[in-house]
Amino acid sequence: MLDLGTTPAAMAADAHARRQQAARDNLWMHFTRMSAVQAADVPIIVRGEGAYIFDAHGKRYLDGLAGLFVNQLGHGRTDLVEAGARQASQLAFFPVWSYAHPTALDLSERLASRTPGDLNRVFFSTGGGEAVETAWKLAKQYFKLTGKPLKHKVISRSIAYHGTTHGALSITGLPGLKAPFEPLVPSTFRVPSTNFYRAPEHGDDLEAFGRWAADQIAVAIENEGPETVAAIFLEPVQNSGGCFPPPPGYFQRVREICDQYDVLLVSDEVICAFGRLGELFGAERYGYQPDLITCAKGLTSGYAPLGATIVSDRLMEPFLRDTAMFAHGYTFGGHPVSAAVALANLDAFDNENVLEHVRSNSAGFRATLERLLDLPIVGDVRGDGYFFGIELVKDKSTKETFNDEEAERLLRGFLSKALFDAGLYCRADDRGDPVIQLAPPLICDQAHFDEIEQILRAVLTEAGALL
Repeated sequence: MLDLGTTPAAMAADAHARRQQAARDNLWMHFTRMSAVQAADVPIIVRGEGAYIFDAHGKRYLDGLAGLFVNQLGHGRTDLVEAGARQASQLAFFPVWSYAHPTALDLSERLASRTPGDLNRVFFSTGGGEAVETAWKLAKQYFKLTGKPLKHKVISRSIAYHGTTHGALSITGLPGLKAPFEPLVPSTFRVPSTNFYRAPEHGDDLEAFGRWAADQIAVAIENEGPETVAAIFLEPVQNSGGCFPPPPGYFQRVREICDQYDVLLVSDEVICAFGRLGELFGAERYGYQPDLITCAKGLTSGYAPLGATIVSDRLMEPFLRDTAMFAHGYTFGGHPVSAAVALANLDAFDNENVLEHVRSNSAGFRATLERLLDLPIVGDVRGDGYFFGIELVKDKSTKETFNDEEAERLLRGFLSKALFDAGLYCRADDRGDPVIQLAPPLICDQAHFDEIEQILRAVLTEAGALL
């Protein structure tokens, strides 16, 4: 007699139940309300193919967030997997602490050949927060070595997210994320973002607004004392708050201010680098020269963890003297396997014209999302490249936003689950005003954009009826 308990279906059901129990009892998920996990099943994603992911039940979802702004080339790339496997079979691990290995050397050379200006020095980490942490520590030590020991403060923008380590979280401009961990590292200060939709000044003139927003950096430097300010951290397109692009001339004015006050400009490109905006680096997209670039995520398209802080030759110069040393590092920074995957990832970018594909299709993506502006709940569509935010409003004519209770009901009480159930993985977020964020794999085309728009239209129409 057939033992029904050993059928493939029964075994799969048993494995799924065991994993759900592990989600409740063992796995502490990141940025997750764990109380909710105790009462409901956790979506378990088991595989990916191209622009799609599949859950444990076989249901397909369009990956509208590229995992977490990471998977530039899509899922299931055997070339990247094989590059990592080849490297692991030859040299699985060795640190870059006073030693080197070929893949770290080759990748540093290749990155330096593609960065703007003289950003030729690559300090590897394992992720974006570590890259930001590295940049701040380096800035402080650089100024100590060059006779300006008081320059240690950092400026960043309101609502901006720069990471979760104590230093990176201190730079982050989200009070709600910071409060549980205070006191944090002191000496960080905020300036306005480039959210033109809610511009407090020059709301009818984008360039004037950009000039005003940039000039607030100079005001902050003056208020703190130029002799104390080391760096400003800015994303090319600010993620948190819902994809704020820079107004024309904004970064050029910021560069002038940094030069005037001897402040380092850090371009935080953890999300924006490696094609997200149609160029390898966001600084190229907007024509400005940073002193440092922080990057991660798309560097390997998520097939292995890797981050980097790319630094101007000028900042390296004092570290080349006498016994000077940057006493900082990470065990897995520049990991041989991760570096090999990154090299294969960059090969694919070049061989498959990924940047050109993004540039050619970005306008179509924007236009497709802008169709949603006919919905009463959609107030603004903004962003660039393959990186867009849709701001949701209670009253379109006045731009009235939702209060905290309403945003909670809208985003976590309805939209997040409804969008996922409808087959779209994306982000419904209220770090700032309520937004839906979209950053699909860079391989996506008009058919994917149409699918995204159709799902959003159905779910947002239902959401509007519930309000």
